[in-house]
Amino acid sequence: MPSCVLAYSGGLDTSVILGWLQDEGWDVHCVYVDLGQPCEDRDAIMKKAEDHGAKSARLIDVTEELCRDFAFPVMQWQAKYEGRYLLGTSIARPLISKTCLQVAHEVGAEAYAHGATGKGNDQCRFQLAAEVLKPDVVMIAPWRIPKFRELFPGRTEMLAYCEEKGIPVKASVSKPYSSDENVCHISYEAGKLEDPAVGGYDIIDFGMTVSPQEAPDTPERVTIEFESGIPTKLNGQEKSAREMVTELNDIAGRNGVGRIDVVENRFVGMKSRGVYEAPGMTALYFAHHMLEELTIDRDAIHLRDRLAPEVAEMVYYGFWYGPKMDALFAFNEELQKPVTGSVTLDLYKGNLLEVARTSPHSLYDEEIASMEGGGTYNQDDAEGFLRIMGLPGRVQGRVNPRRY
Repeated sequence: MPSCVLAYSGGLDTSVILGWLQDEGWDVHCVYVDLGQPCEDRDAIMKKAEDHGAKSARLIDVTEELCRDFAFPVMQWQAKYEGRYLLGTSIARPLISKTCLQVAHEVGAEAYAHGATGKGNDQCRFQLAAEVLKPDVVMIAPWRIPKFRELFPGRTEMLAYCEEKGIPVKASVSKPYSSDENVCHISYEAGKLEDPAVGGYDIIDFGMTVSPQEAPDTPERVTIEFESGIPTKLNGQEKSAREMVTELNDIAGRNGVGRIDVVENRFVGMKSRGVYEAPGMTALYFAHHMLEELTIDRDAIHLRDRLAPEVAEMVYYGFWYGPKMDALFAFNEELQKPVTGSVTLDLYKGNLLEVARTSPHSLYDEEIASMEGGGTYNQDDAEGFLRIMGLPGRVQGRVNPRRY
């Protein structure tokens, strides 16, 4: 029989796809890529794959790699898709593809299958990554196969299939929204969330955060230390990348930090509505930006900020592996060299409040910036500066007078 590797989460879609692939004559090797999903029972997921016919089922923990090599470089770019989304799902997909292809090579599988729909972004991220890493890869995307869609036109039919086969799943007809989680965030979509008039915060059972209203009535103070843009210490204690994110998830999550509700533009062209929570990464983005304000030159940071939306777009669309992204990451690695120092924040009812920041590479000169007298800045110099800056405007004003 032909064999394939399935990126297996144990959720509704991949549970159904495991059965369907077997019905189609495939031996299926299930790969649960452990990304630090905070709300999942790994033993139960592995047992479910084995109980329902997987040729093999393995769990591969890449949580440290996700934080260190994917989340942190994107955070260093301050990359947010359409200004808000921290790309928590987007960064995980190329890593999932890489891991699944490694298993496919090991077990001799001919194909790589995933549960992403033909309407969404994840199909792009899975496939565009896989095709760079293995140009001759055979992709199986059941949601793009008419025969599969005829059997399962919606989640109701999928739930019925699972009930018939005795496959346990978290989704239900009464709570049909789907979720995707990893150590960096949880996303929620579909079901009632497809109506933008429905308040998402009211219907979701959040897994990482409390609501700001339920958060403590006193601020919680944290100090994060960075070395060349990489967060290394939390409240004076050295942390691995994974530890940094998970511990900040706990701290920021219990203070109601990190929820957003967005309508975004998918790569395939449609608008979609999603609710996200990313408490730890929200705090890291904020703290990192505080330190950049102190340590990076104006023109350099403005250039980075102009490029950041393009980086976010490339990550969101799925173009993680490629020369353009390699070059952009190399640029920002150089830019981040002085971003070393300490940032102190107060977390309070969904808010992040600046308390203090210090750096051995600080470009802030209190003597120059002070509104008090003294210092090396000569205000007389501003006269000539402004005359030169204003020269084009004066010429244009004489040639083409503006009414006022």
